[in-house]
Amino acid sequence: MARKKKSAEEGASWMDTYGDMVTLLLCFFVLLYSMSTVDAMKWELVVKSFNPNAEKVSQIVIEQDQNEDGMEVPGGTDVPLEEIEDFEDLYYLLMEAVEQNGLEGDVELHQGEGYTFINFRDNIFFDGNSAVLKEEGRQILSAFVGALNDVSSTIGEVQVLGHTSQALPDVPNDPVSDRVLSSERAARVAAYIQMNGKIDAVKITSIGYGQHRPVAGFATAEERAKNRRVEILVTKDDAVVQSLEEYYSEIYEASE
Repeated sequence: MARKKKSAEEGASWMDTYGDMVTLLLCFFVLLYSMSTVDAMKWELVVKSFNPNAEKVSQIVIEQDQNEDGMEVPGGTDVPLEEIEDFEDLYYLLMEAVEQNGLEGDVELHQGEGYTFINFRDNIFFDGNSAVLKEEGRQILSAFVGALNDVSSTIGEVQVLGHTSQALPDVPNDPVSDRVLSSERAARVAAYIQMNGKIDAVKITSIGYGQHRPVAGFATAEERAKNRRVEILVTKDDAVVQSLEEYYSEIYEASE
């Protein structure tokens, strides 16, 4: 018996279904693409972190401009600059401040789960045995306070930690002057943040540890210089609070 031939309509039905599926997939990927944006600032900072000596970043980074409403054009975020409130953006804002002020050798940044940590060499802010903020230090601190202000609504606490170091390898500092100096330096920085920032004063704390939280030895001048520092620990409002030792283990031990 001769096999009955399928009609043209019956043979084409599976192609119609397949075509509809491909069309829907295309629409789906177009939707995903339309929702995505490239944050040029973050991309540029990431690229520069891998190749700090490069004069130019890949052309994939589109120059950012702003329209008359302060909105960034495509290639950046779609949020007005004055409304940046994501805590995770703080790290990138601080990196930009470091780069603009040429502080790569004097400031260290670390981003962890729910916190951002800043380590300043103390000679940025203070002269030796002094707790008076230098004018240069005020200008640098203003740039960092500006970054904190951009995400102030998401900040849970700002801790300013002051540290000294032994002047001589085998001679501990006088306990009174050692602790007073480190505490006063931390308090000066905390007060500046309070007076020039948008962060609630109750969220700002300061403490001086003297020479008792070293991150290097005391044997050489280079080691002692590393210990003389001011640190700022910024935690997110809903972050799980850790002890200072736990933060240090993530920050300093991981960088060794």
